[in-house]
Amino acid sequence: MKAPNPNFTSIDPAALRDFIQAAFVSQGFAQDDARTIATLMAEADLQGSDGHGVIRLPQYMKRIRAGGINKHPDIRVVHERAAMAVVDGDNGMGHLVVSRAVDLAIEKARQCGVAWVSTRYSNHAGPASLYARKPLQHDMLGLYFAVGNANHLPPWGGTDMLLSTNPIAAGIPAGSEPPVVLDMATTVAAYGKVKAKAKRGEMMPEGWMIDRQGKPLTDPNRASEGFLLPIGDYKGYGLALVVGLLAGTLGGAAMGKEVIDFNADHVSVTNTGQAILVIDLSAFGEVSHFKGAVDTLVKDIRNSDRLPGVDRIWLPGEQSHERRQAYQAAGIPIANSLIKELEALAGDLGITPLLQGAAA
Repeated sequence: MKAPNPNFTSIDPAALRDFIQAAFVSQGFAQDDARTIATLMAEADLQGSDGHGVIRLPQYMKRIRAGGINKHPDIRVVHERAAMAVVDGDNGMGHLVVSRAVDLAIEKARQCGVAWVSTRYSNHAGPASLYARKPLQHDMLGLYFAVGNANHLPPWGGTDMLLSTNPIAAGIPAGSEPPVVLDMATTVAAYGKVKAKAKRGEMMPEGWMIDRQGKPLTDPNRASEGFLLPIGDYKGYGLALVVGLLAGTLGGAAMGKEVIDFNADHVSVTNTGQAILVIDLSAFGEVSHFKGAVDTLVKDIRNSDRLPGVDRIWLPGEQSHERRQAYQAAGIPIANSLIKELEALAGDLGITPLLQGAAA
């Protein structure tokens, strides 16, 4: 079934998940691990985070086949106290490593009220919000931090790219309202959005990137000639630095010059770092009171006075929530150019093509 835009095709979420799972199984991953990765990647596309979903599959496969990913990692705790831990991912897929870290943080927060778990020797794990959202199922609040998998940001006023997009995410439970879910890079746009623009043959808006002369860079195919801009000018630079120190340096993961550009290097161990902070709402009082207060604030913000021409005031996570519902019913719109690439990949891997699997 075609999406309204003729340049996209709607794919059933389950079919997309099964296709991704088959790709990882074809490379020797255990079925359970492949299922975990595929579920998270399909969830990224389902919520509209298309720069971190199936678009990444060809790159993942290239890195796996080059030996840059450990297909059977020994993911283990290397430092631990009651309310914290450091998880060594043994160079496994980031989706597996971070999932283990979040589960451990939830378990510890249930005992201590709050818990921080860092990862090291992890890899790219998809959109930050996937992991900030997970504690919501347990009436817990999640805060997530990560070091990006390539440096695209120089220090404010410089040209040496020593920092990455270093994202932050927060998942905050509500009652009758959708949860408040913030997922943002510390740059104006995440690099995954640049890659998605290139894949679709679209130009970037001014303000995302500049070249090394400080001039606007709008062609995503020339992204290597410039760098991303931080949010809020020097404030975004400072935020990217602090997030990197928390998510990378604190847990013994790569930061600064140590960060490997996994877009160009498919073999070297990236030693990617992430961190999850989980807070058990019940440690602070009655959970229903907190959720009710969030509902009230959400409604106050949504119903507040608007500027001329503004149809609606959105809360963080509302648009992703609506996309998830719409795509679950009508299918996930995937760019035809990407589907063509995935069909070729399926032939290379010896698995059922995406469109054939979706039709079945």
